[in-house]
Amino acid sequence: MSNDLNDTGFAPYNRWLIAVVATIATFMEVLDTSIANVALPHIAGNLGVGVADSTWVLTSYLVSNAIVLPLSGWLSALLGRRTFYLSCVALFTISSLLCGFAPNIETLVLCRFLQGLGGGGLQPCTQAILVDTFPLRQRGMGMAVYGMTVVAAPVIGPTLGGYITDHASWRWLFLLNVPVGIGSLLLASRYILDPPHLLRRSGPDRFRIDVIGLGLIALAIGCLQVGLDLGERLDWFASPTIRWTFFTAVFAGAAAVWWELRHKDPIIDLRLLGERNFALGNLTMLAFGFVMFGSTVLLPLFTQTLLGYSATTSGEVLSPGALAIMVLMPLIGILVTRADPRWMVIGGVMIVAGSLAMMAGFNAQVDFRTLVIARLVQGIGLAFIFVPVNTLAFAGISREQRNNASGIFSLSRNLGASIGISLVATLLSRHAQIHQATLVSHLSAADPTYQQTVATMAHGFAAQQADPVNATMQAQAVVMRLLDGQARTLAFLDLFGLLAVGMLILVPLVLMMRRPRTAADAPPAH
Repeated sequence: MSNDLNDTGFAPYNRWLIAVVATIATFMEVLDTSIANVALPHIAGNLGVGVADSTWVLTSYLVSNAIVLPLSGWLSALLGRRTFYLSCVALFTISSLLCGFAPNIETLVLCRFLQGLGGGGLQPCTQAILVDTFPLRQRGMGMAVYGMTVVAAPVIGPTLGGYITDHASWRWLFLLNVPVGIGSLLLASRYILDPPHLLRRSGPDRFRIDVIGLGLIALAIGCLQVGLDLGERLDWFASPTIRWTFFTAVFAGAAAVWWELRHKDPIIDLRLLGERNFALGNLTMLAFGFVMFGSTVLLPLFTQTLLGYSATTSGEVLSPGALAIMVLMPLIGILVTRADPRWMVIGGVMIVAGSLAMMAGFNAQVDFRTLVIARLVQGIGLAFIFVPVNTLAFAGISREQRNNASGIFSLSRNLGASIGISLVATLLSRHAQIHQATLVSHLSAADPTYQQTVATMAHGFAAQQADPVNATMQAQAVVMRLLDGQARTLAFLDLFGLLAVGMLILVPLVLMMRRPRTAADAPPAH
């Protein structure tokens, strides 16, 4: 009988108290992945740099965050999970304070890098803590608490960041973390303890580090993250910088896999991916991050650039979706132990694909209510994916390997998010150019509709001014602006449709997973 079936959870205090304490700092850390996005122009203006330079505030955080994620299992074994978690909270809090008082862009980027190092370990540690805290029959509830933290926070981030920046200062985006971090540190030091089954490194070789593996992993993930973040701005592979960045990432990544699989004490235990559910779960979570963050970027861009919504109003479009996730996840946490999680995921995939198909049918006259409904439906679908996928992925992972598994799993979601954001931005620009070229081909002297439209507008402008030549030029400029808007609208609709198709690809992956055994499947104790 599997030890996991007898897992009653490790909860020296009330389980829900531990869950809340473990997620406080993690919520702030995930929030920080998106809260500063809308403030970049303000940061650039205040520190006297260009907006392009200010984007390193985001890149530095994401790079260091991604590097630490897969290393968290090894660090937890070295230091003890409780010590590692408290160290992450402390570093995240101190670096947030330094970010808030940074005098120049160089200092801010450095402090954000440190903030990412501290924050990178919080997600996998929190997930492992919650998995260990709740018994098997309540495992879904633990994943629901974790899901409310890591899924809702990125959606809330841009709205909250815009409000704080408009009504206070961008510095408060970081200073806000300080009191929360101090409170989290005090509570976590009191209520979070290491379970007795947690493996710890010991003996004279305790501090021996796989330097080559660590270096290759850091180089591969760091280069990949930098390439994804800067690719669109530098025109991707037209830039030598991006070519070398991705070449280095691929080479270092391949070398890291080869080295880690051969090393007797690897930094990352890639053998965990030999467990079918865990491997397929990582692929599913990669796609989950891709679609969730890709659509979260697309919808605000659509409402702000084409519909003229403010940042606050765009946030109001997204907020009901986040609310749906937070309301539904506890219910799904209960259902996941009573129903086949695979069908729950497939149901969620179909709902999300349907919501994206709704968005693919938008036009420039779409109203606020329709936007909210589409996002609300998407939130419902996402809620039905996250908790069951976690349950399926961790079903075959032993208690001793949960720290390692949590780091790999969190990295998959974060990489999916980075790829989704980068690819969406690139495809949006390319599809807009394609549609613009197609539409422009109809703007010719031989096209009667175009000539009639220009003549009608020119007549209106001529009534306000005496120069018919200028009136005609104004009319042509208006038509070009309308054409540009139509091209961008069609590009948005294309991408919503592509994301819908991308979601459906998950169905065969989920069907290949094994249904996890539950506590009810365990034979009676003797």
